[in-house]
Amino acid sequence: MSEYAKYRLTEIFPGAMVWLTLAAAVVLSFVAPFWAICFIIVYDFFWFLRIINFVVHILTTYFKYKKAAEINWLEKVKNNPRFDEIWHLIFLPTFKEDGIIIRGTLDSLIAADYPKEKFIIVLAGEERDGENFLKISKEIENDYKNKFGRLIITLHPANLPNEIPGKGSNLNYSGHEAKKEIDERGIPYENIIVSSFDIDTCAHPQYFANLTYTYLNHPKPTKVSYQPMAFYNNNIWDSPSLVRVSAFGTTFWLMMEIGRPEKLITFSSHSMSFRALVDIDFWQKNIVTEDSRIFFQCLLRYHGDYSVEPIYLPVSMDTPTSTNYAKSLAALYGQQKRWAWGIEHFPYLIKNFAGDRLTPLWKRIKFIWSAWEGMYSWAVAPVLLFLLGFLPLRVAAWQRQSDIIFQNAPNILQYLMTAAMIGAFVSAILSMLLLPQRPQKIKTWKYLIMFLQWILVPITFIVFGAIPAIDAQTRLMLGKYLGFNVTEKLRKS
Repeated sequence: MSEYAKYRLTEIFPGAMVWLTLAAAVVLSFVAPFWAICFIIVYDFFWFLRIINFVVHILTTYFKYKKAAEINWLEKVKNNPRFDEIWHLIFLPTFKEDGIIIRGTLDSLIAADYPKEKFIIVLAGEERDGENFLKISKEIENDYKNKFGRLIITLHPANLPNEIPGKGSNLNYSGHEAKKEIDERGIPYENIIVSSFDIDTCAHPQYFANLTYTYLNHPKPTKVSYQPMAFYNNNIWDSPSLVRVSAFGTTFWLMMEIGRPEKLITFSSHSMSFRALVDIDFWQKNIVTEDSRIFFQCLLRYHGDYSVEPIYLPVSMDTPTSTNYAKSLAALYGQQKRWAWGIEHFPYLIKNFAGDRLTPLWKRIKFIWSAWEGMYSWAVAPVLLFLLGFLPLRVAAWQRQSDIIFQNAPNILQYLMTAAMIGAFVSAILSMLLLPQRPQKIKTWKYLIMFLQWILVPITFIVFGAIPAIDAQTRLMLGKYLGFNVTEKLRKS
């Protein structure tokens, strides 16, 4: 079998497993409803335990966040003799973004409790948006060039070979451009911490001080990525309810992952060593999910000797919000499908780990399993829990079933689903605590809506969770590869 055929089989496997599971659930409900009900009860109980685990980890992360926010990290890190040696290289890739979004991010960097002369900002535009970007970047350069140690503006050429248009290829180009200046200055790569931010990312004022402290006190600082908490609340008051619930769901998912760092991989805006970035020759140019692929690139380059360190301070980003409700939901669906395209890591890891005998076997199995199981559960769990889970009960109702399992199954499932609502209740409470200050134009009664919106969880789990995940895995299965789409964002307040 050719290498291409082997790789295609690993691309087909995730989508095939999803559709096999869903088809089996339907067929089993009619052919053997007794066993289907037994499976659903066990599966629901398994997810109840997962929800308890979820609640424990997000609460733990929340309290660590509150504690970290009270610490003066700049005062602590200044005591380190290497503090003055550290530089921060911050990449801000942009495509068709409004100048207001870009200025908001730059203003948040100016507000950081950290010496701005140690910031090297790279504003990375696209030739495909050349006229708009050059106009905005000229204004940005005039207004901000003296605010930081250095402001570098790059323009990623269109149609370069072996690339797909997107954030990864833009970062690859701007990374090489930034390296030229760093080499001219003679700054040691080990003294540079890189932050790859979405253009709407506004970091907590203490983020860079906390990051520097963590970097300088880590035993292997260049073999670690640093993952902050991600709050999607820059424009949360302007977003539709379904978008808000989905955005908080992403925040809480990452809070859970940060609470168990042994399973953590990079997501969205994060930081890492420039030494590692150069060693892997920067971001991969022909993929969609570069934010997590960068971690796997490093994991393979160092044969498993690479990890992610949590940063218990947040960066804040925008929810996908457009000019009307329908466009906002379409933007949300597109964003979720792009994130679900992370299934592309599964065949990548199998191919690259196959010839890697230096990475421990248990670690190879662990990451391959995680790359598949997380995406598989994302696609099938909401459907099994909220839709197909009750199908065998409906079938059994018109068959002559009188066994005790059939009589008690509805009550058992009802108890499990009710108990599982603790996850939604805790999420509702935490979402209220994480809300940014209410804009003056927003009425006070909207706080009630912010709490009651959590009854929409089943809809968001299925329509903006399972369906885009199934969509992404089916596309990979059929070889209809996804390109990079930029999520539309709009701030009204």
